Amino acid sequence: MTTVDFAPLFRTAIGFDRLARLVDTAASGQEAQSYPPYNIEKVGDDSYRLTMAVAGFRPEDLDITVKDNTLFVSGRVANEGQRAEILYRGIAGRAFERRFVLADHIVVEGADVLHGLLHVGLKRVVPEALKPRKIAIGNNAPAAIASTSSANDSQDSAKAA
Repeated sequence: MTTVDFAPLFRTAIGFDRLARLVDTAASGQEAQSYPPYNIEKVGDDSYRLTMAVAGFRPEDLDITVKDNTLFVSGRVANEGQRAEILYRGIAGRAFERRFVLADHIVVEGADVLHGLLHVGLKRVVPEALKPRKIAIGNNAPAAIASTSSANDSQDSAKAA
């Protein structure tokens, strides 16, 4: 596989450090984890749900953390002394940590474990300052524009005379 060196680009780019981390993470060649399996669903215009199969884990065994636009989901089953000898283990109970990169303005609304599935609710919350605004066009011009246009009209009439 060929590798691409983005170092020259990042030396001259300002404010793209998050993009650099994403590229570094993708290029690091880490093995793709397949445990535990998960789904990512879009449940509304700005709402998402992450569902992970965590059979054998209790809510106390799971940890969900958000740091630097990254969602960390980890699980570790606490050994409470086996009640019975296990002859065959088909339900994996090994420790795991999954990382999900979150887009800007994505917040975690909550999490719940139901029937061996961990559901994490995510929502895009765009600040009011970043939302598009509709600017009304009316006949009442602001004072600054009106004074500028009247000054231009008087100069034009003086030139015409």
